[in-house]
Amino acid sequence: MTYPCDDPAGPPGPRRVVVLPPSPAGGRRVRVDGEILGRAHGVADVAEFLRRAGLEIDPSDIADSPWIDWRGTDPDHWHPEPDG
Repeated sequence: MTYPCDDPAGPPGPRRVVVLPPSPAGGRRVRVDGEILGRAHGVADVAEFLRRAGLEIDPSDIADSPWIDWRGTDPDHWHPEPDG
């Protein structure tokens, strides 16, 4: 599934979706084409942020989506690793 970029001068292609590593306070920032959309605490939050950005995706498809770049860890982790 791909979506065109918002920049009409640029080449068409997939929108760049990045879910950053868990923050020390918990949750993960979600970024689309360089813009932070918010801090997600689960895949349902990611789906809602993407919906607001015009990218419809079922929450059950988020973890396996090839156009979402999960940074630092997989889609099952939303809190920082404990020090140890």
